[in-house]
Amino acid sequence: QGQPVESGGGSVQAGGSLRLSCVASDGLVAPYNVYYMGWARQIPGKEREGVALIKGDGSTSYRDSVKGRFTISRDNAKKVVFLQMDNLSPDDTAIYYCAAGLQFGHYPADRGFRLTPGPWAYDLDSWGNGTAVTISS
Repeated sequence: QGQPVESGGGSVQAGGSLRLSCVASDGLVAPYNVYYMGWARQIPGKEREGVALIKGDGSTSYRDSVKGRFTISRDNAKKVVFLQMDNLSPDDTAIYYCAAGLQFGHYPADRGFRLTPGPWAYDLDSWGNGTAVTISS
């Protein structure tokens, strides 16, 4: 299957907002509304970390550091997932990636998409190339 495509990154000052979008690839192997869709970010020199996830039914989960500031949503008809980011801080500066997958289960610590530590993770196996977000103080 192909890659999802992210957009919406940019540079804003601290306290500002950005809205990221991610369009699904053409090569989906299942209906879009059954896919787990996640956003992750990677700061240069650090490991990629999960930021938010939304299930097909619209239920959401977030990393603690973004709760109350970020909102993930999806439009199943248009096959798009969004990440609304408000009250941004320089600590949010990173490359943001969109990912899609169908599996959830026990995975080793070095595998899977997580928002909290533990053995349970989502196997998001289709990743975009990322969009850069830069927050200045």
